[in-house]
Amino acid sequence: MTATELVQAYYAAFNAGDMAAFLDLLAEDVVHDINQGERQTGKAAFASFMEKMNRCYRERLTDIVVMQTADGSRAAAEFVVNGEYLADDEGLPPASGQKYVLPAGAFFEIKDGKVTRISNYYNLNDWIAQVC
Repeated sequence: MTATELVQAYYAAFNAGDMAAFLDLLAEDVVHDINQGERQTGKAAFASFMEKMNRCYRERLTDIVVMQTADGSRAAAEFVVNGEYLADDEGLPPASGQKYVLPAGAFFEIKDGKVTRISNYYNLNDWIAQVC
């Protein structure tokens, strides 16, 4: 599987809500750089992060464009997050089912057919303005 195909599979599993398939694409020691947050390491930490995300948000990604380096060791994706804020997330405004549309991007490192690092980026102030 090419880096582009791996990232496309990653987002297809995300959009399908198939967390088992989603997490299976990650290396055991995956590094996750959370937008404007901390760096977490390990598939278990990523799974815990996704449990919180799935509790607080319902999101579908559209307009996904994936690019990769010639050697396939890195990839980048640009997409639109179409979401609904379902439950309060710590340090953020109260949730009441607000809908949002947010441009976002991610950078990936890939080794042996698995994602070894993902760094997500979006404009938090834009998201806050949309849900307030």
